[in-house]
Amino acid sequence: MEAVQTYRWTREAFEKLAEVGLIEPDARLELVDGEILQKMSPQSSRHAAAIRRIEETLRSVFPLDRYDVRVQLPLALGPYSEPEPDVAVVEGTLDDYVEAHPSTAVLVVEVADASLQFDRTRKAALYARAGIPDYWIVNLLDGVLEVHRQPEGDTYRERLVLPSQERVRPLARPEVEIAVAELLP
Repeated sequence: MEAVQTYRWTREAFEKLAEVGLIEPDARLELVDGEILQKMSPQSSRHAAAIRRIEETLRSVFPLDRYDVRVQLPLALGPYSEPEPDVAVVEGTLDDYVEAHPSTAVLVVEVADASLQFDRTRKAALYARAGIPDYWIVNLLDGVLEVHRQPEGDTYRERLVLPSQERVRPLARPEVEIAVAELLP
């Protein structure tokens, strides 16, 4: 019996599929560790509202002349991964990313309901490996913010769970406090 091998997609091949029209423009796909994954399910109104709240809050905290707050746009995290986090804050301005997607971020935020386990495991490992220093999960199921910091290998050494009445300071802007309640719908 022959062993079955799976094909591991590269970012370049994944992007080419979209360029030549083999991936529908509105398909909710992302590349994680060489696998093309369909995003879990259509966004609920709570999920969408959370993304908008996070976007507005982070835009008020991160100056436009130094940071770009990106919503559901690709991050080029190595040759085999191109996730589209719900919100990512990258250094530079939007003009810096005309020719290529950013390859890192100072903060990545995922909004989780049905995707909670995936965001805690596969996404956390991916972002840790990429050295993303600040990874937040807005956990809609429990109404809390999960903060992951100090990436080391496939994990984060620090994990905080903050209820809505707490405040958080982004590592890239430690002088700023954000009320967790501002991030929740």
